[in-house]
Amino acid sequence: MAIQKESGQKGVNWSNIGVGAIMNMVTTLGQPLEVIKTQMAANRSQTMFQALQTVWSRGGPVGFYQGLIPWAWIEASTKGAVLLFTASEIETATAAVGVNPAVAGLLGGMGGGVAQAYATMGFTTSMKTAEITRHKQAAAGIKPPSTWALFAEIFRKEGLAGVNKGVNAVAIRQCTNWGSRIGLARLAETSIRKVRGKSEGQQLGALDKILASSIGGALATWNQPIEVIRVEMQNMSKEATASANRPAKLTVLNTLGYIYKENGLKGLYRGVTPRIGLGIWQTICMVSFADYVKAWVKAK
Repeated sequence: MAIQKESGQKGVNWSNIGVGAIMNMVTTLGQPLEVIKTQMAANRSQTMFQALQTVWSRGGPVGFYQGLIPWAWIEASTKGAVLLFTASEIETATAAVGVNPAVAGLLGGMGGGVAQAYATMGFTTSMKTAEITRHKQAAAGIKPPSTWALFAEIFRKEGLAGVNKGVNAVAIRQCTNWGSRIGLARLAETSIRKVRGKSEGQQLGALDKILASSIGGALATWNQPIEVIRVEMQNMSKEATASANRPAKLTVLNTLGYIYKENGLKGLYRGVTPRIGLGIWQTICMVSFADYVKAWVKAK
């Protein structure tokens, strides 16, 4: 992921902020997978087919794009900029002192993931999840407030803590997400180079890089329980808020206990199938494609 600096080059690659924002906007093409994943994580008794039916009932094809505008776009552009800039700088610095590429990718991804969570993702992820889960009100004949009215209402009642609900779970998720995705993708690249008989300095072909990113993106979904916890903490559905067993003040630990008690170990992995597809797509965009875009920007 890191751009190797030219001899004599000083400072940081500020262009990575723009590249990250643009490339992560491309990842929002996977919003239907995001919606299905969130639906299944928030409604853990539903099968994949039932989740698809529920999403479809919210407006047909439009239902699969709930939360895209404005929250997913705001989230994607800002978190992409923070992730690529931070991860690239960490990966470049660690690789420069001889750290293994896989370990450098792991450290870069972890640092970038934590930075994007606390810098931009707290309120955008919370609002996006609220937008996806709250629309069940419409099915009961209640006209839901606009997304901005919902934001204003939450902010008025709970302040910054309310619109950043679940931010610690988001930070854990993003740290493990991108640490795993980038680290495993780099490890896969190293393995592919050995199979192809290429040295560390030789470039891999586009298909090889896509394959490496796909492996990293798929395997990184081991942390699905953290994602389910995050969704539950931000869930605004009537069923969730009315549950007598649900803790009044949700933390990462008591939410974990609540989900396990209600749905068992299986409940902690609800939505993992669409998330595998989403993880592969996001990793291809933010690792493989981003490598090529950064190299093109550097050449210019």
